[in-house]
Amino acid sequence: MEIGVSTFVETTPDVETGEVISHAQRIREVIEEIVLADQVGLDVFGVGEHHRKDYAASSPAVILAAAASQTKRIRLTSAVTVLSSADPVRVFQDFSTLDGISNGRAEIMAGRGSFIESFPLFGQDLKDYDELFEEKLELLLKIRESENVTWKGGHRPAIQNRGVYPRPEQNPLPVWIGSGGNSDSVIRAGLLGLPLVLAIIGGSPLQFEPLVQLYKKAVNHAGHDITKLPVASHSHGFVAETTQIAADKFFPSTQQAMNTLGRERGWGQYTRSSFDAARSFEGALYVGDPKTVAEKIIHLRKNVGITRFMLHVPVGTMPHDDVMKAIELLGEEVAPMVQEEISRWEEESKG
Repeated sequence: MEIGVSTFVETTPDVETGEVISHAQRIREVIEEIVLADQVGLDVFGVGEHHRKDYAASSPAVILAAAASQTKRIRLTSAVTVLSSADPVRVFQDFSTLDGISNGRAEIMAGRGSFIESFPLFGQDLKDYDELFEEKLELLLKIRESENVTWKGGHRPAIQNRGVYPRPEQNPLPVWIGSGGNSDSVIRAGLLGLPLVLAIIGGSPLQFEPLVQLYKKAVNHAGHDITKLPVASHSHGFVAETTQIAADKFFPSTQQAMNTLGRERGWGQYTRSSFDAARSFEGALYVGDPKTVAEKIIHLRKNVGITRFMLHVPVGTMPHDDVMKAIELLGEEVAPMVQEEISRWEEESKG
């Protein structure tokens, strides 16, 4: 069971002061967060790609590369790379470079993305949303498979026997599929033999168990080895000394972020009661003291089959010191509890 962190490098107004941190400062803070995550023994850190004023990470590979030279063990991934609007050649080159800098710790998490700003920015048409992703994923995997590439598609100029460099330290460079819970994307990941990441950010995490089973069926149908294909989840959450402190610190920025997106997408108001319901044992928020968060992650592993858990923190803008403390507690207290219980459970299951 791997435990890690993901972030979107948000620069929303501070809930109390209204001040907005600069993109540059938030990027520097995130690099400190990645370094700390490595020091406390976490397994993976993910940075999500966005192209809006309230997010600072339009280029996750560059941020991860800055952290790569200051870290030793932690794996470094996008969360996600918006592949539909990107050039797969450049994506591969960026993450292959990161892989070299980090001595084989880079990963690509490819997804459509839940925001659409990158499409007009890079000259893509939203009506081609699905087609773009399928075509570009095909090209990315072809580049990964072979140094010299010959390829033709409908949305990008053809490539005729061209080399793509640098080649990565890892062979193959890991490519995961990020999914919000769409059954087609889960099946596609399984048929291609690619590891899967589920964004579990609402409802009950147990509702995702059928999707994990669907993924495994697709893996088996295509003849891939399921034991080599991890399933990850990414969920909002926060760890503090007590559950009350965690809830009180995490709620204000989460409410602000959810209501900002809600106004754009036509959601209802996000209230404290909906927040408290979501941090119940069966809810999708992993907010609490180390024991509470550990128990929820263990529940997820045993009942849904998730083998990598990524805590998404912060949601909105929180004090950097609070985020650093949450990462410290996740690595030093939560992760050991989870590992110990899962090891014991797996041994019992074998017996």
